[in-house]
Amino acid sequence: MIDAGGYFVRTAGERDLPAVRALLVETWHDTYDAIYGRERVDEITGAWHSIEALRARLKQPHSEFVLADNGSDIGGVAFAVAEHEGKSIKLRQLYVLPACQGRGIGQALFDEVAICFPEAREITLEVEEANGRARGFYEHLGFEQMGQSEDCGSAGFDIPALIYRRLL
Repeated sequence: MIDAGGYFVRTAGERDLPAVRALLVETWHDTYDAIYGRERVDEITGAWHSIEALRARLKQPHSEFVLADNGSDIGGVAFAVAEHEGKSIKLRQLYVLPACQGRGIGQALFDEVAICFPEAREITLEVEEANGRARGFYEHLGFEQMGQSEDCGSAGFDIPALIYRRLL
């Protein structure tokens, strides 16, 4: 359990899903409304951050779904999946509420995900090119850009992204 400014990192559970969904919707609107527009963000969060989609993450094999909790609020969430027989981690989500950013929560979530996969030698992720805050955060953690994707997140959403990698 990693402490980050009054928040501790723990495994997400079924009872957390409504709060996780609310966090993701708020964070996505704060980050992406200016890039994609509110309606498009509603469409994406409706598909990617529904309770059903989040519940599926809880059950996904070879994955970790963690959150930062202060006992009354959830300040951040991360979800990662082991790939290539556990030698690589794909960080699929790492979001911190806008009001909680800059407190070490993102670092704590990342650290927890990294130690959950002891056989992994690298971690990769995709980030929207226009999301300068996220790019700066990942670069601060030692990630380097290694490519681009035209379909970040899932097929059919046509979201371009940069692919980042960090060795562990």
